[in-house]
Amino acid sequence: MTTDFTPRTLVEALRTYSGKHPDQLAYTYLRDGEEPEEGLTFQELDEAARARAVALQRAGAAGGNAVMLYGPGLEFVRAFAGCLYAGTAGAPLKVPQHRAAVDVLLSVVQDTGSSVVLTDTGIRDAILEQFPDVVELSKLTWLTTDTVDVASAEEWVEADIDPERIALLQYTSGSTGRPKGVMVSHRNFCLQTMAAQEVWGDGEDDVVVSWLPTFHDMGLMYGVIMPMVLGIRSYLMAPQDFVRRPRRWLEAITRYRGTLSAGPNFAFDMCSRVAADEGTQGLDLSSWRVALCGAEPVRMLSMERFAQAYAPAGFRHRTLAPAYGLAENTLKVSATRADRHYRTLWVSSAALGEGRAELVDSSAPGAVPVVGNGPALSGTTVCIVDPVTHRVLEDGQVGEIWVQGSSVAQGYWRRPAENRATFEARTTGVYSGKFLRTGDLGFLHDGEVCPTGRWKDLIIIDGRNLYPQDVEHTVERAHPALHAACAAAFSVEDRDGREQLVVLVETNAQVAATGTDLVARVRAAVAEAHDVLPADVCLVARRTLHKTTSGKIQRRACKQSYLDGSLDYA
Repeated sequence: MTTDFTPRTLVEALRTYSGKHPDQLAYTYLRDGEEPEEGLTFQELDEAARARAVALQRAGAAGGNAVMLYGPGLEFVRAFAGCLYAGTAGAPLKVPQHRAAVDVLLSVVQDTGSSVVLTDTGIRDAILEQFPDVVELSKLTWLTTDTVDVASAEEWVEADIDPERIALLQYTSGSTGRPKGVMVSHRNFCLQTMAAQEVWGDGEDDVVVSWLPTFHDMGLMYGVIMPMVLGIRSYLMAPQDFVRRPRRWLEAITRYRGTLSAGPNFAFDMCSRVAADEGTQGLDLSSWRVALCGAEPVRMLSMERFAQAYAPAGFRHRTLAPAYGLAENTLKVSATRADRHYRTLWVSSAALGEGRAELVDSSAPGAVPVVGNGPALSGTTVCIVDPVTHRVLEDGQVGEIWVQGSSVAQGYWRRPAENRATFEARTTGVYSGKFLRTGDLGFLHDGEVCPTGRWKDLIIIDGRNLYPQDVEHTVERAHPALHAACAAAFSVEDRDGREQLVVLVETNAQVAATGTDLVARVRAAVAEAHDVLPADVCLVARRTLHKTTSGKIQRRACKQSYLDGSLDYA
């Protein structure tokens, strides 16, 4: 559906399409990532949203906050739309599978100030049965939206939703174990979608195909929000169905003529390996207009391997669209246009380490590729700033990426101090107004944003963000004889350029006396708490980890010692 309609709110968008195109299919869920299990027209979704909004009103959650726990399927879409219609800010989380995730759930519940948890009957019963000893769970107000009577939709009374009203609390992992809720408004979502459409163009019959989890900002934006704002079809599948058989993603694009689909580096890497093993017979990717690669620093090798592997299936190199973004900016900051090939710059690694993007030939010694992530979206200003002096840097100089514009979220929920530091930064010099500090490093080249690394110590493994402090805290609790600040967590690249988690642990005589296999225990603890298995766990002598004078772990120095072999192993 091509339209010049620009909604002010997500509610206005869905209500408009329900009225104009009531019988058009909006969302379809693919069972096992293959066959349609259920579908929703715009009219059916509108009716389901109204019914769930009434249920939220009866539960006293209208106009407030509510945690959302849903597995793959369309009930999440119905419940999220219901939150929008009730003026409720939903906070989607991954369904907890272990105790550490339950602690995250309870932390978010406390942070939102609401005890209301939206979910379905099966998930509620499974959680309460799996964690009967966690008494806090029984005190929550569990609202099972799959039992809502659709007839109650007639009781809903439409209110005038302010575009600045919070539509979503997108919780990000907290560096101290306290997740932070990014406040994203209706206006943020609508303007972000329309700005992205300017870059990627209007398709006569655009079709989204997504396996990304809807509790994640990227999966929510491209699988749910964008189709709602633009009035286009969306085919959703479970992330685990993609991981078990990556070819399902490409088969769905083939079968349903998908035009818009996104994934992080590891998704393209997995599909490239599948092509090497199984070939591309039976696939037709010629309908794919925009293959968005984002959610982590984009790797040239991942995209080039994919493009080469699937060229026989009709995949066009120009379809590749690297983009840069973060939840604090609703999502995208910059993106590659659909009508041009993305750009790779080869720069000197030595100069890059000194804060300069010095262009060199790809065959030059020390040459490294930096992928251009396109120009800033419409309504967005990007500056490269010295993170210490706050001075705006010239093109080609590496600094922190600062962002200003209509997609910048309202801040973190109940975090005034962090909001001042992160969302209200000001440059020294010509630029005025408040900026969002991204914590990421990069430079500008011919108007394109070129990320080079992370100012923060964020670890990204297979598209998932891990804060090293959280991993280190888990390690410290892996054995009672371990002490505080005894661990350092960081990532390194393997031979294929994929990031792997490495953990250094200071052991001691007390641990050794117990006869415990500490390496195995640390691996198990990290895997359970963070769903990531460390590629390497190294035991080092007590008091040998690099630390500041105040006792903080110097992760970069620890990583360098690991790489150059200078660790004092225990």
